[in-house]
Formats: sequence, C-alpha cells, structure tokens
Amino acid sequence: MIVKTCGLREPDNIRAVSALEVDWIGLIFYPKSPRFIGEQANLKAFLQAEAQTEQRPKRVGVFVNAQFNELLEAVHEYELDYVQLHGGESAVYCATLQELWRDSSIRKAGIIRAFRVSRAFDFGITVDYEPFCDYFLFDTKGQEYGGTGHKFDWDILSRYTGKTPFLLSGGIGPEDAESIKAVHHAAMVGIDLNSKFELAPGLKDVDQLEKFLGEFK
Repeated sequence: MIVKTCGLREPDNIRAVSALEVDWIGLIFYPKSPRFIGEQANLKAFLQAEAQTEQRPKRVGVFVNAQFNELLEAVHEYELDYVQLHGGESAVYCATLQELWRDSSIRKAGIIRAFRVSRAFDFGITVDYEPFCDYFLFDTKGQEYGGTGHKFDWDILSRYTGKTPFLLSGGIGPEDAESIKAVHHAAMVGIDLNSKFELAPGLKDVDQLEKFLGEFK
C-alpha cells in the first residue's frame, strides 16, 4: 500500500523521512497553507540533486486552483511526479492539463484529484474525472482548502464504486495503523499522512513515522 507523507519542506527532514522508505512525499504549493514551501533556493537545489537518487520517493505537488503556468513550472523545477489538485478544479481543468502535456515536451506528471468528503458527499461527482486522473484522494471536508486534521466517517467509502484507485487522507495519526488495516475497499491503494505526525507545521516527527510504518507495513 502506498504511504504518502505530505507537507514537507525542510531538506534535512525530507532526507530523514525518505530514509524510512515512504513511497511518496508531498510538497505544498498553496500560499495560504502553513506548510507552503515558499521560495527556498536550498530546497529547490536539494530536490534537483536528489532527483538523480535511485529509489527516491515519488514527489507530489499539492496545488489549489493554480494557474496552469505556475503548475507546469513547478512540475519542471521541482521534478514532480504527480500533481494533487485540492481546490475546485473541474474535470475540464484536468483534461486541459493532459492536453498541455501531450502537446509539448515539458516534464509531465500524473494527476491526483482530491475531494473534500463529508457524510453528504456524492461520490458520483468523481465520474467525470475518471478519464483524466491517475488517483483520487478522499480527505475530510473543512471550511477552508487544505487538511483539517480530522477524520471523516470511513464507512461511507463503501459508497464509492468507481474504478480509479484512491488514497485515504484526513486526520490519520500514529495510533491508526490497525484501524486502517480494517478498511477493506478494492480501490483503496494508499494513505496520506500529515499533521498528526508533526513537531511543527512542515516538520515531521521521524520517530513517530518510523514507529507507525513498522506497525502498518
């Protein structure tokens, strides 16, 4: 199962988390997030150097209603493998991204569409996105864009009958390894870890992550 650790931004912390053999790391490009990577020359240089490392984690850039030029530039400069769309991006937005990549030689990335889930969420909304997305991510709905640090009712995942694989997100903490193992859904292929594993916004607790991964995997 894919383990994504999101909200990283410090080179030393990224190096330590990567050594735990997580599958994906997430970099947040949304300026209103407390985990926004900002303009860090040292981070960009570190990631460009690390891009040549064998078996490095895949990189996911998290965007919220970004302009296409900003997103495409970030994919190139940070050598992203996936873009995670966490705002109000439409299926047309996703299709346009695919067209831009198809018609140029710039670096391409897979597409993850995040959905903010509540008990009233209509999973039928995802159908229009299926032709254009590699993965979905189901996170807890909050008042603002971004994570809430809280879980939604995982039982409602049974209402998702689509074929696009998904990652489970939202308030997953160090104590949840066994609870996640109890979630059985044919399309669930991974989990997304963030704020419950932090010493401070953007700084992950490596010891907590290591303990969790030992229990989870």
